[in-house]
Amino acid sequence: MSFVADTGDRSRKRPIVEGEFAFTDDDFRQIASILHSHAGIALTEAKAALVYSRLAKRLRSLGLKSFRDYCDLVQGREGLDERQAMMAALTTNVTRFFREPHHFEHLRDEVMPKLAERARQGGRVRLWSAACSSGQEPYSMALTVLEAMPDALDHDVKILATDIDPNMVAEGRDGLYREDHVEPVPLNLRGRWFRKAPHGGDRRWEVAPELRELVAFRELNLIGDWPMKGRFDVVFCRNVVIYFDETTQERVWSRFIPVMTPGATLYIGHSERVTGPAAGRLETCGLTTYRLGGAR
Repeated sequence: MSFVADTGDRSRKRPIVEGEFAFTDDDFRQIASILHSHAGIALTEAKAALVYSRLAKRLRSLGLKSFRDYCDLVQGREGLDERQAMMAALTTNVTRFFREPHHFEHLRDEVMPKLAERARQGGRVRLWSAACSSGQEPYSMALTVLEAMPDALDHDVKILATDIDPNMVAEGRDGLYREDHVEPVPLNLRGRWFRKAPHGGDRRWEVAPELRELVAFRELNLIGDWPMKGRFDVVFCRNVVIYFDETTQERVWSRFIPVMTPGATLYIGHSERVTGPAAGRLETCGLTTYRLGGAR
């Protein structure tokens, strides 16, 4: 999937979706350009109906009359908050505990034993969930770490969880999940690391303080600045680069190389593949699992 911003004639006013608000070809291209420059996400015209349906709600909420007014707002000086809201509306945060379980089995059985040995000898161990959504992935990583290394909290072991969407980061930090959301968590782990918590009229499961202690949530744009100073032994970057164009994908994969320790492990989504210069540095060591060349 690719997108090339239209820098030519912007006078085209062809209606692209019929509905409550006028939505032209030009409106779509402006929105696609903003999303691409802000988040690296590529939209084709095939997504026009989806863009309309999701953003029409924003127009109603803001009391705007047209998509032209909306484009003016998000491109203006005061438009940062709405750009974030637009990005959140146009992205799908599909996640669950232990999604693609073979990754967590590999982490537990193949990766963590060596990392646990290093940590117990006074070494530093860092893992990164690079598109953490509402937190199920990094908490699954934390549960896996604790399965392999029950004394992880006594050593220098930490997980960084980042996402571009501040609402998702806040949900992850809150650590409250519906009953159906925690069903993939094995009962023994759920009983040890979660607590039942009232939430309005529903019963929720709350992440236990000890599990939270392993995970730090931060807002981060994968195509923006990466302020982290240390390197990571494990990186999960799954089901996010599929939204980028090919050039952006290659750039993101390449950016991981210098922030990974020699021998570090990268887990990617089932429909993704590492491309560009990074492909020459990362060795396949399992299904959608890569290892950075060099001694661990």
